[in-house]
Amino acid sequence: MNECQQTGLARRIARPPAVIGILGGGQLGRMMALAARSMGYGVRVLDPASRCPARVAADGAVTAPFDSVQAARELARQCDVLTYEFENVPAEIVTALEQESWFPQGGEALRISQDRLREKQALREAGFETAAYRPVTSFEDLQEAADEIGLPAILKTCRGGYDGKGQVPLRTGHDLQRLHGTMDAGGHWILEKWVPFQCELSVLVARGSQGETRSFPVVKNVHRSGILHRTTAPAALAPQQEARVQQWAQALAGRLRYVGILAVELFYLKDGTMVANEMAPRPHNSGHWTLDGCSVSQFEQHIRAVTGLPLAEPVVTRPTVMLNVLGQHYAALLAGIDTLPANCFVHIYGKDDVRPGRKMAHINCTGTNAAEARESARLAEELLQMEADHE
Repeated sequence: MNECQQTGLARRIARPPAVIGILGGGQLGRMMALAARSMGYGVRVLDPASRCPARVAADGAVTAPFDSVQAARELARQCDVLTYEFENVPAEIVTALEQESWFPQGGEALRISQDRLREKQALREAGFETAAYRPVTSFEDLQEAADEIGLPAILKTCRGGYDGKGQVPLRTGHDLQRLHGTMDAGGHWILEKWVPFQCELSVLVARGSQGETRSFPVVKNVHRSGILHRTTAPAALAPQQEARVQQWAQALAGRLRYVGILAVELFYLKDGTMVANEMAPRPHNSGHWTLDGCSVSQFEQHIRAVTGLPLAEPVVTRPTVMLNVLGQHYAALLAGIDTLPANCFVHIYGKDDVRPGRKMAHINCTGTNAAEARESARLAEELLQMEADHE
């Protein structure tokens, strides 16, 4: 390890070969670690799995549960600067490490993103519109909330849940009555009004330790069974809409004093209104296209932010369609990788356990124009039988 350098009152820089500690060793941690290594940094990770995806790109690892304060402190002892790669790291662990180590990403955004009620409030305070919502702690609360905001709606757990988990669609009163007797006393849920959206969007913003921000272009997303299937970059919004979304995301990052990559997912309505759904204080699945279609990847930008380096200006270098490869498509990918179009770039995560619905890799399908990128994505979907799988 080397000493991180302090210049001025607030500017702190970790210069290579400083060691970056990552809480979490999944695919986001892997791509974060690869970016850091290419920039000359050392990397260590904390993850419960000894063969986690990020391990291959790390100099060392602490194998322990995420809720182990002792393990987190051991990682901090080995590193110069810390970051996390996903929201299921306990916010209390991050808050404790902030007091003892250099952890610029911080625990506040993590704490808010782990509770959907706090998250909705933070989004609104930053300028985003959200769906109507009500807190729910009992079946009686649920009935009152449904009367107030109307059906259809979605009941979500306030904490936990990802890729569509922890969510119950309520289309009719019959759906609501099915939940009678199933809601534990003292539970915490949120009922959100269903938004009749035309498409789903997301935006990534990077914020540095000095408060500087850089936004990536807004992208268009398609989900299947609650899991991101395809991202098209850029989304080609009207310039005024693009600027508005980016300004809101920058305002959110600033209010949270967040450092690193922050993602916001939105719904785009028929009348042009955009409604924020949720945020993620970390690199995001919908930003994977930046590895092959942008002047700087979201992972390098995140490393730049948390180490105190200047943020790069994201510029689209070629239109890109990103496809997630799930467990049910993985064998076909490996068998047919040599038949993909030449402008398709495969990123494999190195997971041992292959199962349906699990993210195993992604493919960035690029082109000299948007139509060419879409055609390459169509051919890749056909090869992996993604359309047949969906039908």
